[in-house]
Order: sequence, then C-alpha cells, then structure tokens
Amino acid sequence: TLLRGLLGLLPAQAGEVFWNGERVEDPATFLTPPRCAFTGQTPRLFTETLGDNIAMGLDLSSAGFDRAVHLAVMEEDVARLAEGLDTRVGTRGVTLSGGQVQRSAAARMFARRPDLLVFDDASSALDVRTEHAFWTRLFEQGGERPTCLAVSHRLEAYRRADQILVVEGGRIAARGDLRTLLRDSPLFHEIWTETLKAHAHGEESGAPA
Repeated sequence: TLLRGLLGLLPAQAGEVFWNGERVEDPATFLTPPRCAFTGQTPRLFTETLGDNIAMGLDLSSAGFDRAVHLAVMEEDVARLAEGLDTRVGTRGVTLSGGQVQRSAAARMFARRPDLLVFDDASSALDVRTEHAFWTRLFEQGGERPTCLAVSHRLEAYRRADQILVVEGGRIAARGDLRTLLRDSPLFHEIWTETLKAHAHGEESGAPA
C-alpha cells in the first residue's frame, strides 16, 4: 500500500512525494520509465514470447537483452527454453515457475535502465543461491547502479539496504541500517529472527526458483 501510494497508483490521503528535492505534483505520470520502474508482488506477463515480455515495445539490441537477462539471473533459464527468448510463456506466464515470472518482470525493469527501481517482494519465490546472485549483480554495476526502494522480508535485502524502515500498524516504527535496528528495535530484532528461521528452512527444503 505504501509503495502504491508513493507511485500514485492509489490516492494518497496525506504526505508529499519529492524527487531530488523537488515536489512531484502527479507521481502516477512522473514516476514512470526512465525515471522509475515498478514490479508488483504478483507480476503480470502477457501471452507473448519471453523476449516480448522483457522488451514491452522497446527496440532492444542483443546487448540490451543480454544485460537485462544477466541482471535478472536468467541465463540458464533462457538456455533451457526450447526457443530461448522466442519461447511463448503462455497466459500470464503459466509455463514459467513463480521465480522465473518474478525474474522476467525484473528483466523488464532492467531493460529500461531507470534511475529508481521499486520492488514489492521481488525475490520471494527465489531460492537462496539465485536470490544472492540477483542482489549481488544488481549492486555490482558500478556507475550504473540505480537506487532501489524495496518492500521485503528477505535477509539479502536487509543486508544490502542503506536504510530500513520498519512499518507497524501503518506507521514507521523504526528506521536505520541493519546494525542499528538489530541493536535498538525489538520489533525488527523479532522480524530478523523469524526471517533467519524461514531462511534456514528454505535452504533445507531446496525450494526451486
């Protein structure tokens, strides 16, 4: 809800949105590519090829596709598909796994090279190895590295964040980096502990991506 309000996808009841110090009058039209790209918790794919779902009308070069696929950790997946990027994904991506759908939507974002990436639980369906590679590649782009705003309950996201906002009952209950929150916020410490347990269970089960 917070992300959708910030992006103008829901009417805001209070507050303002600023971009580089300037007030944004209409976030819904301003926070779009190439400034901003958003992937929701349940990404939507279309009954087209995987390549069409990534490009979504962009005239992408082979290098552009390669970059987007690499950042989304999809090289092996594309190689296994019978027709690679020309493989039709079925209605809403029905032929792909949940993790592949998430990463296809992420590749769509990366193809647009936005200044701000907005993720809503973008790696929730990924296994531990794939998730680590996803966040590592995103933050190892050097000068191209974008700013990320992510809603997440995942260890990798917590560890990478410069600032974490802990939301409770629709309000910000605490804010700070990981070290600060583990020291000062009982609520976040509880969240961290439960996430660690879930993470360990995921490693043991070897859930697919």
